[in-house]
Amino acid sequence: MKQRLLEEIASGKAAVAVVGAGYVGIPLARHFLDAGHPVIVHDTDPAKVDALRAGVSPLRHLSGDWAAKAVAAGNLTASADPACLADADAVIVCVPTPLTAHREPDLSCVRAAVAAAAAVLRPDMLVVLESTTWPGTTEEVVRPLLEAGGLRAGADFFLAFSPEREDPGNTRHALPDIPKVVGGVTADCTETAAALYGRVFRTVVPVSRPAAAEMAKLLENVFRSVNIALVNELKMLCDRMGLDVWEVIAAAATKPFGFMPFQPGPGLGGHCIPIDPFYLTWKAREYGFTTRFIELSGEINTSMPQYVVTRTMEALNERGKTLKGARVLVLGAAYKADVDDLRESPALRILELLRGHGAEVSYNDPHIPRLAGSPPMESSPLTAETLAAADCVLLTTAHTAYDPAFIVRHSPLVVDTRNFTRDIQEGREKIVKA
Repeated sequence: MKQRLLEEIASGKAAVAVVGAGYVGIPLARHFLDAGHPVIVHDTDPAKVDALRAGVSPLRHLSGDWAAKAVAAGNLTASADPACLADADAVIVCVPTPLTAHREPDLSCVRAAVAAAAAVLRPDMLVVLESTTWPGTTEEVVRPLLEAGGLRAGADFFLAFSPEREDPGNTRHALPDIPKVVGGVTADCTETAAALYGRVFRTVVPVSRPAAAEMAKLLENVFRSVNIALVNELKMLCDRMGLDVWEVIAAAATKPFGFMPFQPGPGLGGHCIPIDPFYLTWKAREYGFTTRFIELSGEINTSMPQYVVTRTMEALNERGKTLKGARVLVLGAAYKADVDDLRESPALRILELLRGHGAEVSYNDPHIPRLAGSPPMESSPLTAETLAAADCVLLTTAHTAYDPAFIVRHSPLVVDTRNFTRDIQEGREKIVKA
């Protein structure tokens, strides 16, 4: 069975189904289209399905006419009906893996997606999970769901895990240039999945089993979480010592070996870093192991929005104002620059804390025109008048659309959490780092 599917993959005839039309699934679908494969996108969100059917990318940062061309050529189909997966030779699952209210893994989306694949599973089909999860998920959760119908992984169909390494808005690293880690439940599963990803990625890195690939992804994110927590903690210490943490980091980064610079900020955002390490913390308990570094880094990073609000309060106090009743304009709602992604954004927590202290809060984000919170908010225009009307402008996201000189020139006070105003000289007395 392996040879037939390998031939279909090599010829570009293998139909690839991507489950999840989000920040991972859509870029992957686009690149498989570029490689010549027919692509099926399945998502439960009708708005995303309708957009793709109309030839429009659901992702603002991945715009262009690629979807329209693929739809017109009959190479791209989209459906909210999971039965569409029956037409696929390979099903790639790219769905969210959030935490529950008790900060435990929530695999409900994965289970639903795998159940949809299981309903149409046939011999020779390849199923790959890309969603970040705890080591053992593919073999302990996904495999039993797929094998419930009688087919066996490695004997009748292929099963693998290949962690996503998507970085929304990153223009320095094209997706095909990022090495792709692949771990199958058998050697044939690994070979088949590697062949499929080899159609898109220039380098494929096979590992011994799915759990090794799952752990590799968590290691990447734990590494970042711990090091970001370290520089966030040093930022707070440097503030007390009267030092500029960004100057310190830049100086340390001149060392050509043994040091990797990480940048502090107002807190962690996005789906990966604030969430994924806790999948490993949860799984470690099964082995009677406490992941102290992970838990401590989580505490520090989670505390950063409160630190930012405290610094804002102090900056206003130094100017004879209180946070209660102050007009605070927050610049940036997205968790990182130049994307419209609100997932786990620290700006949302900062807005909530500011309101809790009685501030009159508004925001601007060129990528997010409306926040559907409580209360809902509309993005304010970024004009000289808007900036001047604020008692404090709090910069939480360094969008390239923002002009730091313009912001400082027209604002009475700027609290900068991203070192975005580092090159500004005129009006520097109005800038407070946080």
